[in-house]
Amino acid sequence: MEVVLSPKYQIVIPREVRENLGLEKGQKFAVVVKNGVISLVPVPSLEELRGMAKGIE
Repeated sequence: MEVVLSPKYQIVIPREVRENLGLEKGQKFAVVVKNGVISLVPVPSLEELRGMAKGIE
């Protein structure tokens, strides 16, 4: 799968990828650059973090 960098340095995540990963408009990502590779890592929302912490005592 290939995307193009726009004149404003933006890319569009293909619909298939967005749907498979359940991505939402306005979702935040951490940008990680390692060995010349750019990765976008979803940042969990506060609600998701609270849900993760429920089982911790």
